[in-house]
Amino acid sequence: MKMNRWMVWVLMACSAGSACANANLATEHGCINCHGNTARGEAPSFERLAGKLAKYKGDEAALATFVVKYRQGQVFEHVDAHERLSPEAATALLRWLSEGAH
Repeated sequence: MKMNRWMVWVLMACSAGSACANANLATEHGCINCHGNTARGEAPSFERLAGKLAKYKGDEAALATFVVKYRQGQVFEHVDAHERLSPEAATALLRWLSEGAH
């Protein structure tokens, strides 16, 4: 697999911690393929997603509701990769994005 700048950044910047764990989770689940430096098609970048999801920062109830809708394809249309995520992985990734994806 060819490494792009996002993957290099994740590998260089991450030490122990939840932010890095979630950046790694984004890499493991292939999120970077559509939302990385070179977004695929109409997929928004991580930066753009972080901006849109900032309203959920610190609001666990709203985030939990969003996770359910996200996994059911009610947000962003039906995206198989989103719907295949476990509730735990989706929550971790969306929380990471709501906190700025740093």
